[in-house]
Amino acid sequence: MAPSLPVELRTVYRMLKMAEATWGELPALHQPVGQGKYRTYNWVEYAQIAGEVAAGLHALGILRGDIVGLASETRAEFYLADTGVMTNGSISAAVYTSLPPAEQVKTLKGCDPRLVFLENAKTMQALDAAGLSDLQVPRILMDGDGEGAMTFEQLRAKGREAMQADAGLLERIVNAVEPGDYAILYLTSGATGEPKMGLVTHYSIVSNCECGPPVLPVNEDDRTLAFLPSAHITQRMVMQQLMMRMGVPVYFSEGLTKMPGELRAIRPTFFVAPPRVWERMYASITTEIRKKPAVIRKLFYLGLGVGSEAARARRDGRTPAPWVTSSLKFFDKIVFSKIRARLGGAMRIAASGSAPLGKDLAEFYASIGLPLIEGYGLTEGGVVALNPIERPRAGSIGKVLPTAEIRFASDGELLIRGPMVFSGYYKDPDATAAVLRDGWLHTGDIAEIDPDGYIWITGRKKELIVASNGKKIYPARIEGLFKLEPLVNQVLLVGDRLPYVTAVITINQQAAEHLDGVRPGSALSEVSQSDAVQNEVKRIVQKVNRQLAPFEQIRKFKILEREFSLEAGELTPTMKLRRGKVIENLRGEIGALYVGRDSID
Repeated sequence: MAPSLPVELRTVYRMLKMAEATWGELPALHQPVGQGKYRTYNWVEYAQIAGEVAAGLHALGILRGDIVGLASETRAEFYLADTGVMTNGSISAAVYTSLPPAEQVKTLKGCDPRLVFLENAKTMQALDAAGLSDLQVPRILMDGDGEGAMTFEQLRAKGREAMQADAGLLERIVNAVEPGDYAILYLTSGATGEPKMGLVTHYSIVSNCECGPPVLPVNEDDRTLAFLPSAHITQRMVMQQLMMRMGVPVYFSEGLTKMPGELRAIRPTFFVAPPRVWERMYASITTEIRKKPAVIRKLFYLGLGVGSEAARARRDGRTPAPWVTSSLKFFDKIVFSKIRARLGGAMRIAASGSAPLGKDLAEFYASIGLPLIEGYGLTEGGVVALNPIERPRAGSIGKVLPTAEIRFASDGELLIRGPMVFSGYYKDPDATAAVLRDGWLHTGDIAEIDPDGYIWITGRKKELIVASNGKKIYPARIEGLFKLEPLVNQVLLVGDRLPYVTAVITINQQAAEHLDGVRPGSALSEVSQSDAVQNEVKRIVQKVNRQLAPFEQIRKFKILEREFSLEAGELTPTMKLRRGKVIENLRGEIGALYVGRDSID
């Protein structure tokens, strides 16, 4: 393990140099080049290229404190460019490439970049058509070449030339960067409003990484697969910066469609995915099980019961009963090991991040021998909490990480303080003052802590539903109860200042096609409105209602003929629901739910 950096030396480049000194020519990054082959960069090359990029940027007139934009999918060259920007003392601002080109351009223009890195010529053409050409700044293509842009290799060559002409150049650049300098300008996903950009210092990033060694047992012998958008803190902080601190080699995915094969080929030992991935995997597994003969289905559910008992024993710190241990070996061999093989079969630590994970879903994975380690972080606060690897508690975000402090406001809002907290929003002092008060970050999450120090998020402050009778309802908790239902894709609860709670639901077409009476291959609009789907969703809602207080129960629901979409502004780039936008878009459909009888029975 690489040693910790002294506080006065905490910059991203020095953390990379520490990695280089520790792991040298061991692999660091594996970029796919087609046909299952990879271009591998070792730690020496990683540090060398970051230095070349920094010197190249400096030669182009990009200086300490200048903002540099990046528009690229997650790939090795993003890591190299991103780190090079920060090595130069410049501020790296990445956009969500899943957003429409016009939104990406709006974001880039809003952060005043002095230079922009673009993934390839195709990306450049799409963004130019949306107005990027208005920005009269140099462009660098990470992959390939294109008219009007410098290639990544040309930038590196310019850096080498500058360093050959001035032997002390890189050292001066590096020494000019201080831990308190801004390193990243994060674009928040805007789940509750217009996106904002958050400034984070080198000291904040490196200090957050220093929380890793005591709580996450990974090292150079592990391997991971990166696929999340690099504009998101889970990817940027955990899969990029923390992997650098821990020496874990990173493989890059070519896309979600290829990821099942990549998982089997790479066999990652550490893997981070958002709840949507775990939900879809669960839906796929259970849908397949339902097609199996009755004896196989019975075997699967018997095994889940045994696995659940074993997971409870582990959680409580006790040894499972002998019959549980012996039965689990049988079920693990014939059932659960085959499920885990979908993820490569070598995974030691499976983590869920970027959004809340349903408790029931977490318990399912624990039962099949793949406990999901849920953590908690946010753009403005870094990574703050993580479940203990050996004793995770399903539904909890875990315990506070070293150097972070928490407390609770009178209304239950979670407040955090520590070196990982951001510095403020770019050009928005009012928004900064609203969330940073007396050194404490107001997260907007309502939470509680149990006697053992595990933290539980119960809802979002801004998403609180106050019914017309004054009762308070936290929709996230209720929506989470649907996560073990393969048919249900997403749920949005409605009911603020209204007489009762209703729900807007989208369905999983693959799961729906296995219902009796649904014709496979039909359009989603037809499938979603079929009697079979309507009746099954009604049964599911009634089942959820039995777990709720009367004032929380869903009285009516509407099944959409489509899914919530990024294009309609209903989802953030990380697939979180923009509740206000959905309600605005579906004003008529929601209004109809408050006409007539108020019961689904």
